[in-house]
Parts: sequence; structure tokens; C-alpha cells
Amino acid sequence: MESDGSSNPYRIRGNAGNQANAAPQSRTGGCGWIFICLILAALLGITWLGILATAGAGIAMSGGSVNEFWEEQLIEDNPSDDAIAVIEVDGLISNIAIDPSGMTMVQSIKSQLELAADDDTVKGVILKIDSPGGEVLASDDIYREIQAFQEGTEKPVVASMSGLAASGGYYVAAPCQWIVANELTITGSIGVILHSYNYRGLMDKVGIQPQVFKSGRFKDMLSGEKDPKEILPETRTMVQSMIDETFDRFKAIVLEGRTFSQTQNNGSGQALDPDWESYADGRILSGKQAFELGFVDELGNIDQAVARLEQLVDTSDLDLIRYQQPFSLGSLFQFFGAAKDQRIKLDLGLDLPRLQAGRLYFLASNYIQ
Repeated sequence: MESDGSSNPYRIRGNAGNQANAAPQSRTGGCGWIFICLILAALLGITWLGILATAGAGIAMSGGSVNEFWEEQLIEDNPSDDAIAVIEVDGLISNIAIDPSGMTMVQSIKSQLELAADDDTVKGVILKIDSPGGEVLASDDIYREIQAFQEGTEKPVVASMSGLAASGGYYVAAPCQWIVANELTITGSIGVILHSYNYRGLMDKVGIQPQVFKSGRFKDMLSGEKDPKEILPETRTMVQSMIDETFDRFKAIVLEGRTFSQTQNNGSGQALDPDWESYADGRILSGKQAFELGFVDELGNIDQAVARLEQLVDTSDLDLIRYQQPFSLGSLFQFFGAAKDQRIKLDLGLDLPRLQAGRLYFLASNYIQ
């Protein structure tokens, strides 16, 4: 992987076209209609191009590999011909589509790991995490992809925690061979939550009475319409049992991941504190506290994570790359096509997740709403 010495950081570069300088033309009285016709023709042409590009993208997505939609970009050019791939886990972890193509965060990370696995010049991966956590299943899917990548390629994954890597954000870091956190990183919050609202009192105030027909007495067990007095003790027991089972899985992932790290690194890094489970009660931890308890191996930023990965693969001055989906006219038209189904939202500069009733979450307690 060699740079051409230009200031453009992109590995794959587009070719800029030459612009011809046309001599100014004088206008005549009849040119207005010609100009309007040219604009209409151009708009018609762009519309047809969008239709063809969208159709082509749909064919590729249904019949080809997702990896066809990625290009490699250079973040940092160093003397080595080999590289480290930086993959981001940014925001709420979920199986909701994150772009017009319908790709989810899980699919995005999986396809990037596949690219890193297939490229012999990529010696390892930095998993850059800035997430409050999210859906249980999505977090577990990403965990499995990271675990399978390391086992199948023997390439290390080093987690680099940014400002926030809590609950599900820590869950996806747990299988990594090495974990680096800043002293001020918010992490921990090991636990599970199922969130819902009971609005029966409000319904009673406005004179609304629910009518429910069900096949079994537990079919509406999570309904917000039920009078709290009608919630059966067996219901609470069943829900809590499900929460406890998922929580046990979380703790098993933590123990398995930290044991794997110790084994792979020949005992270097931080071992879990013998009393670590007493801190797995949903509380958030600073990066420094997590280091002292053995939840992370090292304190530092992404530069320290890069240095550690280079040490693990015994190679220095590795390039830093990332995988980016290139802009396409098809995706632009897909976006406009989907826009009619989207709600208009007011952006207040806050990225707060909205919990869906009936779903289990690995989510930091300070992000519950």
C-alpha cells in the first residue's frame, strides 16, 4: 500500500475532468425557451440515470456481495506496505438500517471484517467504539463476528474506547484481544434492561377502556394498558427470569473475553479483579476504574491502541485505513425515494436512543429515557 505523495488521503481517487472555458455568447430574444428546454431535458436525463442506477444497485445488492459497495481509504500513510483497518462502532447498536441501501450496523461491521480478513496486507483491526450500547441481539451478533474474525484469521482486534463504551458498547469490546480506554471514558454499565410504559391511569382519566381478546392469560403480559393490579406475579417472575438469563450471558462474555485476552497475550494486560462481578450491577465506570478492575488492559487513546496492535503483530509504521461506502447516484435517489416515508425530526444536537417496548437492551443507565 503506497501513497502517491499527494495530499489527498484517499486510497481510491477519482479522476477530475478538465473544464473548458467557453467564450461568452450574446443572448437573443428567443434563447429563453431554448434554455428552459435544455434544463427540462437535463432533469429528465438525470431522472432516468437515477432510475437505472437504483435498479443496478438493487441487482448488485440481491445478487452480489455487500463488499462490492466499499472502497479503501487511507487515514495515515506510513512507510510500511501493510496496514491496520479502523472499524467504527458509533452510536446506538441496533439492527435498524443505517443507510438507504438497507444495511444495518451489524451487516456493515461484518462486511468490513470480511474485507480485512481477505486482505493479506491488513495485519489487524482497531475497533473504535463510541457507543452507549443498544439491542441485545445486535450487540451479540457483533461480538460473534469479532470472535470469528480473530479465530479464523489469527489477526488481533484491539478495542479503542472513545468517550463512551458502556453496556453493549463494552459487550462488543469484550472479545477483543486487547482493550484500550481513556481515563475519562464512560464504560461499564454491565447489565440488561427491558423498558416500557404503563399508561392505564391516563386511559382511565380520559374514559378509555381497553378490550382485549387473547389466546392465553400471558399473551398481553407486556401491555401498557393493563392495570398494575392485574399484572400477575407469574408475569413478573417470567420477565425477570429472562432478564437474569441474558445478564448471565453478558457476564459469561466478559469472563470469556478477559480470559482469552490473558491467554493470547501470555498474561500481559490486566486480569479481572476477583470481585469483578460485584461491579457488574449496572453502574458506570471511568476508564481508570475499569482499568483497575481489569475490564480494560491499558489506558490511552487511539494512538496507544495503534502502538499496541503493532506490538502484537511485531510490525511497525503500519498504514491506517478504513472502509468507506462511495457516493453513488443510485444511493442518492434511494434516499429521495425513502424520504417520503420518513418523519421530519428536529435535530437538537442530541443523539438519544428511543427504547422500544418489549425489546431487551444492553444500554448505559445514563442513556435511558
